[in-house]
Amino acid sequence: MSTLSRKAGRIALVSGCAILCFSLVAFFCSTKPGSAQTAFADSGSMQSTPIPADSISLLEGMQKANRAIAGSILPSVVTLDVVETKTVDNNQMNGIPRFFFGDPRGGEENGSPQQREYKAEGLGSGVIVRRVGKLYYVLTNQHVAGSANEISVKLYDGREFKGKLIGGDDRKDIALVSFESDDAAIPVAKMGDSDGVVTGDIVFAVGSPLGYMSSVTQGIVSAVGRNGGPNNNINDFIQTDAAINQGNSGGPLINIYGEVIGINSWIASSSGGSQGLGFSIPINNVKKPIDDFIAGGKIKYGWLGVSLLDANKDLLADLGIKDMKGALASQVFIGSPAEKGGIIPGDFIVSLNGKDVKTVDQLVRDVGDLEVGQQAKFRLIRAGKEMTVTVRIEERSESTVSDSSKFWPGFMPYSLNDDVRKQLKLDAAQKGVFVVNVQTKSAGAVMGLQAGDVIVKINDKEVAGLADFYAKLSEKGVKEVWFDVLREGQTVSTMRYKR
Repeated sequence: MSTLSRKAGRIALVSGCAILCFSLVAFFCSTKPGSAQTAFADSGSMQSTPIPADSISLLEGMQKANRAIAGSILPSVVTLDVVETKTVDNNQMNGIPRFFFGDPRGGEENGSPQQREYKAEGLGSGVIVRRVGKLYYVLTNQHVAGSANEISVKLYDGREFKGKLIGGDDRKDIALVSFESDDAAIPVAKMGDSDGVVTGDIVFAVGSPLGYMSSVTQGIVSAVGRNGGPNNNINDFIQTDAAINQGNSGGPLINIYGEVIGINSWIASSSGGSQGLGFSIPINNVKKPIDDFIAGGKIKYGWLGVSLLDANKDLLADLGIKDMKGALASQVFIGSPAEKGGIIPGDFIVSLNGKDVKTVDQLVRDVGDLEVGQQAKFRLIRAGKEMTVTVRIEERSESTVSDSSKFWPGFMPYSLNDDVRKQLKLDAAQKGVFVVNVQTKSAGAVMGLQAGDVIVKINDKEVAGLADFYAKLSEKGVKEVWFDVLREGQTVSTMRYKR
């Protein structure tokens, strides 16, 4: 057979196979509707496994509940548009020289101001928590309302009102805004009890994330009693995985009963968006402050007048205390309610009005919530003995608490452990206490103490350790105090301080 004939034969064979394959495909893949070999997404000819009726009923119940919860809270949640006037150095704005904005010769020499004002706009959420006559009060975050000059309150139904900042507080990061309306039907949110919240509870976060008004997300309580947060606020927090983003701040965290149990405040995120780590201020933390804001525009904090330390195992051991939770009064303000009531440095506070003290932050919050003039009972341990003292609480004043000259003893004494001895190159048998954080103008500073000193004697009596230091520091009848300290290999005596 010639080469040409063989090629022609192969071509014919291939063509025949192709025709056969095409015919089979056309037969089995007919596009005729209703064909047994064809399934269309919208034909309904092939049914998936039916969903059981009881499953449908359960899901419908859940959906009905979600709708009811959302419907009950959304009319009480608002969006806040805020404008705050800020001042910036006229010589430089955002790193750009002044002459990009005007005359490069501007300044005092030609009458131009050295500073210029600009308006910073922000957006957040809030929840209506009270109505008095025509006046409605909206709870939000301090970092949302700030010191706003202009506030716009937008309701769920689209209505908009001019808001007024009633008061704000950095320590709890909350603020109260008011607006007026003749409509008495605007709903006020129902407050819940955040003390009853436990890990695993179902919750809903409501607000305006990224400007999307009236958004609702669902999740659970991931944890309670979280401390930390931005700007050194004193709250504990409810942690939730319900999606919270920028703009949610100030909006409510809701339980399954439609009650507000928290105010959404901040997120932990590496990207700036929700990663399931949202934190809300427990609503019980802010119930009293709402009344304070309405009454006087600010929160009235109770004040005890002590500097507190969380006591770890080593510190407790040095104080001769085992397996107890509480807070150490390491310093006491001179003339404070604590001093008047008989609390002295070294007292280990274990309960307040019958409530156990678990952390320093908790005790700070509980004292702050006490009414001015209230008699409070503190159970404490002093020199290994349990006792109770009664203190009349006064109002906290920033000017008072920032006066470091009132600190007694005016520094933080720490145990002289092996690590400290090694660092200071001291003998292993050396006794005393280690001095850190000497406050400016305090008694310790006036006496001449320096950070790094080791106190070995008080009033010529040897100091065996931390418990002994506190015992000798507060001996009755002592009119003046001085220390012998080790400093750079030398023993020196401080000045005498009259009590």
